[in-house]
Amino acid sequence: MSTVSVRIPTILRTYTGGESEVKAEGATLREVITDLDANYSGIAARILDDSGKIRRFVNVYVGEEDVRFADGLDTPTPAGTQISIIPAVAGG
Repeated sequence: MSTVSVRIPTILRTYTGGESEVKAEGATLREVITDLDANYSGIAARILDDSGKIRRFVNVYVGEEDVRFADGLDTPTPAGTQISIIPAVAGG
């Protein structure tokens, strides 16, 4: 199983005890999010909607690639990959 680094945005750091980057395991993004939730209960619900898809206003990158343009939750996560979770910011 691959170990990856996941950058945690400020708004989700309450789930990781204030950590801005954590390790997780999984061969795909779906498995990584499942592992994150096993270690930081409740974080998956902030990333995924009720149907299990990535929330509309959350962007997730595996390496430099936006997973919306890759395989979504089935995007492979090779060992050592950096995953970034970036909530969209809106305002006016």
